[in-house]
Amino acid sequence: MLERIPRRERIDLVIAWLAIAVAFTIARFNLLGGGVQPVSALLVFLISLLTVGVGFVLHELAHKFTAMHFGYWAEFRKDNQMLLMAVVLAALAGVVFAAPGATVIYGDRIGRRENGLISAAGPSTSLVLSLAFLGIYFLGPLSLIGAIGIAGFQINAMIAAFNMLPISVLDGRKVLAWNVAVFAVLIVAAFALTYVALVPGVLGQLSSIL
Repeated sequence: MLERIPRRERIDLVIAWLAIAVAFTIARFNLLGGGVQPVSALLVFLISLLTVGVGFVLHELAHKFTAMHFGYWAEFRKDNQMLLMAVVLAALAGVVFAAPGATVIYGDRIGRRENGLISAAGPSTSLVLSLAFLGIYFLGPLSLIGAIGIAGFQINAMIAAFNMLPISVLDGRKVLAWNVAVFAVLIVAAFALTYVALVPGVLGQLSSIL
């Protein structure tokens, strides 16, 4: 598989992965306020690498390999301005707007169905990851493993929900143009998981049921 990811693309993915983890780490401490302990900052950075970083990389690779399945060449390209903006916004406002780049597909006349499937691959991967991290959370809700699980659950659910919005160049618009039913399933699932992840008390109720 690695031979299908050129060196330049690997570098772009690693840089974007690290930049997103840095932005989320800065935002975390910005929201908490107070001084930053080096050990705490390193721990949050490592958790960010394992959750949002892995989620982002696999989301983009899902687009890439689905496109390649249909015979197109595809590569992720980082956007240096957006990466810088993510870090600056995290530092100034405690907000992360992570749009570090995009997977560029090279090919003429990509069909609506193929374009829809390629676009759906990213949010679908994010949904699967969010459920996987939720399972990790239930292994030890009050432990470090639980912290990684809940962070990964929240982040990947939000990535799926954001990308399924049917606007601009986001995945949702292309999925909707291809198949309304698939779009409905993905966007409902994404926002349902985001609701469970972010609304206080909902995850606790789910834990008690399970």
